[in-house]
Amino acid sequence: MEAELDLNDIIQEMHVIATMPDLYHLLVELNAVHSLLNLLSHENTDILHSVVDLLQELTDADTLQESEEGAEVLIDALLEGQVVALLVQNMERLDEQVKEEADGVYNTLAIVENMAEFRPGLCTEAAQQGLMQWLLKRVKAKIPFDANKLYCSEILAILLQNNDNTRELLGEMDAIDVLLQQLSVFKRHNPSTAEEQEMMENLFDSLCSCLMLAANRDRFLKGEGLQLMNLMLREKKMSRTSALRVLDHGMIGPEGTDNCHKFVDILGLRTIFPLFMKTPKKMKKVGVSEKEHEEHVSSIISSMLRNLKAQQRNRLLGKFTENDCEKVDRLMELHFKYLEAVQQADKRIEGEKHVRI
Repeated sequence: MEAELDLNDIIQEMHVIATMPDLYHLLVELNAVHSLLNLLSHENTDILHSVVDLLQELTDADTLQESEEGAEVLIDALLEGQVVALLVQNMERLDEQVKEEADGVYNTLAIVENMAEFRPGLCTEAAQQGLMQWLLKRVKAKIPFDANKLYCSEILAILLQNNDNTRELLGEMDAIDVLLQQLSVFKRHNPSTAEEQEMMENLFDSLCSCLMLAANRDRFLKGEGLQLMNLMLREKKMSRTSALRVLDHGMIGPEGTDNCHKFVDILGLRTIFPLFMKTPKKMKKVGVSEKEHEEHVSSIISSMLRNLKAQQRNRLLGKFTENDCEKVDRLMELHFKYLEAVQQADKRIEGEKHVRI
């Protein structure tokens, strides 16, 4: 017991090194990083928490920026020691019903975020070392919403950003269904807090990222993602804005052909065209600009015009003839609105060129 107290004191004393990132190379040369990683499997959770706190401080984003050379050496040593796999094993041991252990999970996620911010390329390795699986398990756990669930959704979105490898891994885990299940809660109910709204947006961001991979478009289709997004558009809750983004990502390009046809089959035209005709006031209230709304709706309709064939295409074109061709009038209104914006931008750019000369 006394030895463990001494060990804990030593770990606390090492926090001073976090103020001197240019000395991080000494941690590696003296094998201290290896020793710290070994302590992550210590049976005493107090020791474990102390090590996690230290690693969180050592990898603090601002600290890493102070000495890029020292940061590179530290991150290399941590990755060589399979730090993410060890951290995931640790989180499996922790009981989040205990505040100290819940804090340990939060700080562990902070370590991952810090490293990913400094070196985005490690996201693939982190996901493959069990982090992706743990995050999905935690996100779908049937426990009350808390800060850790929010943080998990944020880390998940970070892993999937600009990374086809992690998108493919998530798809192979059948996790598109997990995202859809978690988002279905917001079909008829708005998030109860700003934090819960942030989590919802993180999950939508993750889904949009996944849909940039063609193979996941089919999984989204089979998981009835189109039906869920269409219902969200009809229910007029806060999720409606992000549902538009998801549909845009799922239907764009040749890979979105099947989704375009299915969207027409589930009567999506009845939902999308009222949004094309006018930006709902509620969307403006949740921080979505009229421009963003018009962009997503126009992109969805454009994708359908490109991808639809036969009967579904005729149904789409028929919409433009209804009510004395009012949708054609709206289309021309948008065309001239953005043509004018382009012309003004061109004039501004031309003016800036003359100023430089």
